[in-house]
Amino acid sequence: MRLRKRPGVREAMETYPRLVPLNGKEYRGKWRSFFENENPLYVELGTGKGRFITTLAEQNPDINYIGVELYEEVLISAVRKAESKGLRNIAFLWINITDLQEYFAHEEVSRFYLNFSDPWPKKRHAKRRLTDSGFLLKYKELLHTDGEIQLKTDNEPLFEYSLNQFAQELFLLRDITFHLHESEHAQGNVMTEYEAKFVEKGMRIYRCVAGHPAQWSVEAEKRNR
Repeated sequence: MRLRKRPGVREAMETYPRLVPLNGKEYRGKWRSFFENENPLYVELGTGKGRFITTLAEQNPDINYIGVELYEEVLISAVRKAESKGLRNIAFLWINITDLQEYFAHEEVSRFYLNFSDPWPKKRHAKRRLTDSGFLLKYKELLHTDGEIQLKTDNEPLFEYSLNQFAQELFLLRDITFHLHESEHAQGNVMTEYEAKFVEKGMRIYRCVAGHPAQWSVEAEKRNR
């Protein structure tokens, strides 16, 4: 479903240059200079209206956050949330996720968040899923070797598909839960707008963490001690 474009939204976005750097490609490999600190960089892919990422940025001033979103009609809400909270450790990229490598350099990102991404249920659309191996290879390139991907979804088939894709690309899976809000991982969980609605309806939320493949050697070393 395509969102209906509202008049003036694009122009409104351009009034927030500190939060929406339209020259984002220039900061590839240099996001620390943009934020003017050496803090780790966490990136949410598909940030929507921004409840999740602005809450995290507010709670963790020692981490830099970037929200990636294609649709300006929802992104403008996230930008306004960040502005109203006076956040200085957050920015937004108004881009397609397929272009990530033009905006981030090798090992520049410490964490990716994938929250309630489009499940693309038809088999012929599998390559569009954000946990398809084609995307995972991009994330692997951009993630620091100590980094990870955190995935949340309400879609069980997508979750199972994602677990298989992570395993295929040798990501180190941990903290897997098929019912987040009745698990030990519920404590400290920050909800997205969608998640709050799903939980209110009693729906299950699926979650996992996928560590960079380089972490396998670290785990093996720990076991051998």
